[in-house]
Amino acid sequence: MRLITDADVARVLNLPDAIAALHAAFTQFGEGAGAVLARNRATASHAGASVTISAMGAALPASDVVGTKVYPTVNGQFEFVINLFSAATGAPLATLAANELTRQRTAATTAVAARALVRPAAQVLAIFGAGTQARAHAEALLLVHPFSRVLVCARSGGEAFAAELQARTGVPVNAVSAATAASTADVIVTCTRASEPLFEGGLVKPGTLVCAVGSSKPVARELDDTLLSQAGRIVVEWLPAAQSEAGEFVRAGAGVIDPAKVVELGTLLAQPAVADDQAIVVYKSVGIGLEDIALAKLVYDRLQAA
Repeated sequence: MRLITDADVARVLNLPDAIAALHAAFTQFGEGAGAVLARNRATASHAGASVTISAMGAALPASDVVGTKVYPTVNGQFEFVINLFSAATGAPLATLAANELTRQRTAATTAVAARALVRPAAQVLAIFGAGTQARAHAEALLLVHPFSRVLVCARSGGEAFAAELQARTGVPVNAVSAATAASTADVIVTCTRASEPLFEGGLVKPGTLVCAVGSSKPVARELDDTLLSQAGRIVVEWLPAAQSEAGEFVRAGAGVIDPAKVVELGTLLAQPAVADDQAIVVYKSVGIGLEDIALAKLVYDRLQAA
């Protein structure tokens, strides 16, 4: 069994390859070849402090892998570890430090969804947030679509992030208000720790793609009921996870989310449907074990071949 460090992961994993691997994994899942282990959490408190342990996973027999991801949460910080096993023999393959993998997998999954959902004519990308995931998402989204302008909205650090992103990509980037970002952008990505909606949903233009990725806790939401009710389609990674973990689902008012408008990403990739360019589309991510195990297997295979 191999021990794989974050440095090992960073050496062999990149966003273009992560996007390709996740597209393949979600397509497999949409065709019925795979299973997801739902996230479970347990929290204990002692001497005024608390710690949470979380676990999730997936079985991808077509890729000869099954595995789990486990991580503690202490003072709002995470440390991720993935355990991989052969789906054919059950033998343990590797244990991976997965902080770098997690940074890439969330943004790469959003890029998979965006590539399938964004209108070809989309020009303006808006990023809410200025942290690790905001940076990863800006990089990933610019890989899959030729945006001509990027808007950044953040409670702090927005100006610095905008300058850094423009210098790195050559694309014009401006720090703006939430209302300007929501009303101007063709694609909106929210990567925050907000517990309440970031903007008024009525500001969003017809045909906009809104990707909400900042929270996987049912008490927190980044999008309001107005936007969810206006959406012509709501795409999720795995419906049971969205229904139990996404605040947008858990806290939505009665009748706000029409079940007929909700589709899983794997189904969308395996069975593409004709898009309505005037419909608002919401992609809501909470992160599922399928993403972690698919990328961990990619990393393991590359290191074994090296």
